[in-house]
Amino acid sequence: MSRLTRRAALALTVLATWALPAGAQDFPTQPVTLVIPFAAGGSTDVVGRIIAGRMGQELGQQMVVENRAGAGGSLGAGTVARAARTATRS
Repeated sequence: MSRLTRRAALALTVLATWALPAGAQDFPTQPVTLVIPFAAGGSTDVVGRIIAGRMGQELGQQMVVENRAGAGGSLGAGTVARAARTATRS
């Protein structure tokens, strides 16, 4: 093993151990909104609600489904783009 390879392996090990405590944080801490950019009652809405239900179970958090139909999905995409970021970084 070359000296460079050993140094790279050591650096990766150190970085990996620093990243471990970050995985213990509780996320999300508030309800999650799933924006569906199409009208309610369609196939996209049905599939989105099924996915939201499963995600809620996996995350242990309430999921809110919001339909934002119009402009070929652009209104929904705009809603997501303007969403406030509530996650805090330490």
